[in-house]
Parts: sequence; C-alpha cells; structure tokens
Amino acid sequence: MRRPLHRPPTARSVRAFTLAEVLAALLFMAIVIPVAMHGLSVASRAGTLGQRKSAAMRVAERVLEETIATGQNISSISNGTVTEGDTSYPWTLKSDTWTEDTMTQLTVTVSFDVQGTTFTVNASTLYDPTAVTATNAGTTTGATP
Repeated sequence: MRRPLHRPPTARSVRAFTLAEVLAALLFMAIVIPVAMHGLSVASRAGTLGQRKSAAMRVAERVLEETIATGQNISSISNGTVTEGDTSYPWTLKSDTWTEDTMTQLTVTVSFDVQGTTFTVNASTLYDPTAVTATNAGTTTGATP
C-alpha cells in the first residue's frame, strides 16, 4: 500500500477571498455606512433640539415671571433676547384680554435655531391686573395662577 505524499501548499490551495466576495463586501459597506451616519445625524439633531427646547421654555417662564413680578406695562407687546451659553433666544411677549373676566392672558413666544431650522415654543398664563396689594415698601403686583 502506497502512502500519499504530503505536498506543501501551493498558491492555488491557500484559502482566500475571491474578487467577487471583496466587491460584495465593499458594496455592502457602501450601503450601510451612509445609512448609519444619517441615523447618527438624526439622533444628534434630536438631542440638540431637546436641549434647546428645554432652555427656550426656561426663558419663556422666566420672562413671564419677571413681567408679572415687576408689574411692567403688560398692555403692550414687548420683546428681547436672552443668551444661554452660546445660543441666543429671542422672545416676544404679547397680552390679550381674557373673554371670561377681567384677567389678561400673557403669551411668550421664544424662537431658536437647530441646524439651520427655526423652532418656536410658547408659554401662556393668566394675569389679574386688579390684584394689587399694598406693602410697607410700596405697591406690589400679585398674580393669579
């Protein structure tokens, strides 16, 4: 009985990827990478939008509270800009008469940009201009929630 000879591996017997397999892998990567990058971009934008929307609501609430606490002239439209970090939040305060009684509806609109798109948030409250109480230091204006 003859034993088969063990030959060293030749170039044809070495396992390797074929050209078709390499091209298929490159095609798959060309499809997957842009989709994954777009997903990361959308996630980043959503995070930034959430942070700026939260900051814009804080600005709106602060403007409402300061307006009521200081008793500024609420019968007119006023506006301004608040900067938090590196972002500016322009705001507009508008007052409307409330149809049910003597109260006034105050509405603050704050706008902000995220990746070239402008978004706005609104905050409203009712204010009773007749609720004025006297104190030792002078007159202060109260608010009705």
